[in-house]
Amino acid sequence: MIQLKTFNRKELEDFILSGSFQQYDFLPITRHRALSHIRNPKARDEDSLLILAFYEDKLVGYVGCFPDKFEIDGKEIHYAWLSTLYVNPEFRKERPAKKLLKKVFEEYDGRIAITEFTKEAEALYTIMGVFEYVFPKEGKRYYFRTDAVKMIPEKKPETKALKPLFHALDTMANSLISIKNIKTGKPDFHYEIKDCIDKESTDFVAEFSIVRHAEEINKFIENPWVLEGKKEEKYLFSSFAKVFRFFWVKIYDRNKKLKACFLLQLRDGYLKIPYLFSNTELDEVVDFLNYFIVKNKVKGFTSYQTKLNEAIQHSKTFSKIYERDFKREYLFHQQLLKELPANFDPHYQDGDGDCMMT
Repeated sequence: MIQLKTFNRKELEDFILSGSFQQYDFLPITRHRALSHIRNPKARDEDSLLILAFYEDKLVGYVGCFPDKFEIDGKEIHYAWLSTLYVNPEFRKERPAKKLLKKVFEEYDGRIAITEFTKEAEALYTIMGVFEYVFPKEGKRYYFRTDAVKMIPEKKPETKALKPLFHALDTMANSLISIKNIKTGKPDFHYEIKDCIDKESTDFVAEFSIVRHAEEINKFIENPWVLEGKKEEKYLFSSFAKVFRFFWVKIYDRNKKLKACFLLQLRDGYLKIPYLFSNTELDEVVDFLNYFIVKNKVKGFTSYQTKLNEAIQHSKTFSKIYERDFKREYLFHQQLLKELPANFDPHYQDGDGDCMMT
């Protein structure tokens, strides 16, 4: 029989500090990810942040919860994102996944949201019959360098033996691309790059309608789910990367007044833009991105920022070699939708939810 154990802030902290989370065949969470959950400004002391499933005292699955909230007309609606869901395949006939999800629904009164899910997980959520697709975001992924050594074996595992050949082809192609981009110079406008959001930027960002405020974004920059280092083999979700860094970029006009600022996340050659704030045209943002991408030898860049993607389409200098459409789906529990106003739009940016964390 499946037994469940929940962990709130204090219980999760004790679980991590004791080291007992490391005793299982697989890790239900990493230490740094647990600390990030504990320090989440929107997590309440009583919120369940991690739920474990046991079968005869053996850990067989877990689900992670990432609390969030909407503030609508003075009313606060507390909800949580499903950040992880894993079940040992050997115990699927015991249906621990469904039991974990039902427990999550119970803990948060059905106020649950999900995004960036796998096809396998999506099938399970559909079977539950309580989720609806809402607020889809159309995006783009731009490619700047070839990465056959990674991409082809991922799609066709039978080609792993050809990795040396793919590596040689990548080296040759990317050498030519580097020569083509050699004339890409530093932007001729004033900009600054910071490790986090400073006071000037905080005041600027406060002028926008946002889900996550500057102080909260900084909290997650300081407490990432991914660290630079060797992969944790016992943890099956994102935990370590060779490169994982955030860059807060500020762009000024000719009068040295801040006109745009944005957060970039660089992970092992792939770039995201979790947050972008600007009331002006984005040509200079595009120019900076092009410079940053060439300088850092970025392989790919994913953006659901509609206006930015439009500006990129009109740019004659953006150095992409290929692009394709992407779509981000959101699943909201029906109970959460009942509590939201008709025609509600959260205006999620690319980093909202748990998207900026990995």
